[in-house]
Amino acid sequence: MIEDASWARARFAGARVARLATAARSGEPHLVPIVFALDGETVYFVVDAKPKQGVELARVRNIRTQPHVSLLVDHYDDDWTQLWWARADGTARVLPLSSAESRSGLGRLFDRYAQYQHLASPPGPMIAIDVTRWTGWSARN
Repeated sequence: MIEDASWARARFAGARVARLATAARSGEPHLVPIVFALDGETVYFVVDAKPKQGVELARVRNIRTQPHVSLLVDHYDDDWTQLWWARADGTARVLPLSSAESRSGLGRLFDRYAQYQHLASPPGPMIAIDVTRWTGWSARN
């Protein structure tokens, strides 16, 4: 069943991980899992200090050239009546860690994920996604 925007936003807000879909200038899709914090209609995530190949990752390069992105959260269960997904579509912005908005986003991430409290300061940058559409589906009748 197609769900309304408030249902999709609530399911999204409760999820611990999302899949971020970006596209390269060539149109090639790129999909990665992220942890995030939601503030109003803006989703925040940061390039953190976990092992990666630098801070200018494909997701960041893609956002700089094509800022339209999608985020997906979902729930799978062998009981297919329990299946659901929620998607946030929006426009992403790359922010320096020194900005007030980034500091606020980092605070939300630190509050949401205890793991951030034990990591060195993230190398950045912060990504803010201004959500323009919430959509979702559930198997419920």
